[in-house]
Amino acid sequence: MRTYSPLPVTFTHGSGCWLWDTKGNKYLDALCGIAVTGLGHAHPAISEAICGQAKRLLHTSNLFEIDLQKQLAEKLTALAGMDNVFFSNSGAEANEAAIKIARLHGHNKGIKQPAIIVTENSFHGRTLATLSATGNRKVQAGFEPLVTGFSRAPYNNVDALHTIASHDKNIVAVLVEPLQGESGINIPDETYLPAIREICNEYGWLMILDEIQTGMGRSGKWFAFQHYNFTPDIMTLAKALGNGVPIGACLAKGEAARTFQPGNHGTTFGGNPLACRTALAVIEAIEHNGLVERARLLGNRILTGLKQNLSSHPHVKDIRGKGLLIAVELDSPCKELAQRALDIGIVVNIANENRIRLLPPLILSDDEADMIVTKVSELVSGFNPK
Repeated sequence: MRTYSPLPVTFTHGSGCWLWDTKGNKYLDALCGIAVTGLGHAHPAISEAICGQAKRLLHTSNLFEIDLQKQLAEKLTALAGMDNVFFSNSGAEANEAAIKIARLHGHNKGIKQPAIIVTENSFHGRTLATLSATGNRKVQAGFEPLVTGFSRAPYNNVDALHTIASHDKNIVAVLVEPLQGESGINIPDETYLPAIREICNEYGWLMILDEIQTGMGRSGKWFAFQHYNFTPDIMTLAKALGNGVPIGACLAKGEAARTFQPGNHGTTFGGNPLACRTALAVIEAIEHNGLVERARLLGNRILTGLKQNLSSHPHVKDIRGKGLLIAVELDSPCKELAQRALDIGIVVNIANENRIRLLPPLILSDDEADMIVTKVSELVSGFNPK
C-alpha cells in the first residue's frame, strides 16, 4: 500500500554509525531509523544475541512463563524505579496499554467516562486510540470518528491543566512526552514536568510519560524523567529498547502497577524470547560502554558546534537539544533538505516541515560527532528558501 513516500535510496548494510546503499555510497547515520538503532548497525553483541537466541527459541506465547521476559522486567524496573512491566511489540501498543490502565483505573474509582489529558503537537502512535491522543490533525484526518476520552492542552502550559481540572471531573491521567520528538524536539521549561507530577498528586491522576523516543539513554539519562526529582506512575518505551528488533514496554508503579489483572490485556508476540534477549543485550551494551553519559557529552558537543557555525545564519530560528535529541529550526519549510543531506552523505529527518531533526547513535566517536556538525552546517549554509 502507498502509505509512504520513501526517499530514492536503498540501504544494503551498515556498520556502526554508517550505512551503504545499492550503489556503494556511504552515509553517516544521524537518524538511527528514527531513534531506534542507538547502538548503531551490526553491533557485535546485539548480532550475537539475536543469532544465539534464534538458534534456541523464538516464541512460545504468554500462556507460559518466559524467563528472559522476567530478567528484562527486573532490569528495566530497577533502572526506572518502577514496579512491573507489560511487554508489547511497538510504541503504539505500549501507549495503548498505558491508556487502558488509566481507563481501568478510573472505572475502579467509580468514574464512568474516564478521560486523559494529552497535549497539542504530541505524537503517541497510529492505532485509533493513540492516534486520537496525538495532537496532529494531519495524521488524524480521514479516520474519524476518533476515540473519545481525551482532553487536549497546550504543551508546556501548566495553567491549562488546572483549568481543565476545574471543569472536568472525569480526568484520570495526563499523558505527555518529556520532550516532543515528532514535532521537532520541543523542549519544555524545567518546571513543566515536575509541575505535572505535583498536579497529578493533587488531583489523584496518573502521570503517564511517553519515553518511546527519549528513553534508553538518548537524553543523557536512562530515561528523560531522571533529569528531575520525580517518578511517573506509568512510562512507555520502544524504539531503542530493541535496537531494531520490535519490542515495546509499558512500565507502571504503585496503584497503576496493580490495575491489570489476568484477562484484562494481552498480546501474542509481546515479550517473546527473541525480543527480550535482544533488549537485555542492548541494556548490557549501554551499561558496559557508559553510553548514557556519553550521550550527554556527545549531545553537548554537537549542539555547541552547531550553534557556533549556524547561530548567525539568516534562516536559522533556533538550535536546541537534550542529549542526542537535537533540532535546527529554520524559518521556512525545508523538506528538500532530506534529499540534499543524502547527496552530501548524511541521513537526517525533516520534522514539522522546517526542523532538521538529529537522532544519531550513542556510539558516535568524537570525530563522527564533529562530522555531523560539519555536514549539517554545510546543509543549512546552502539553504535558500523560495
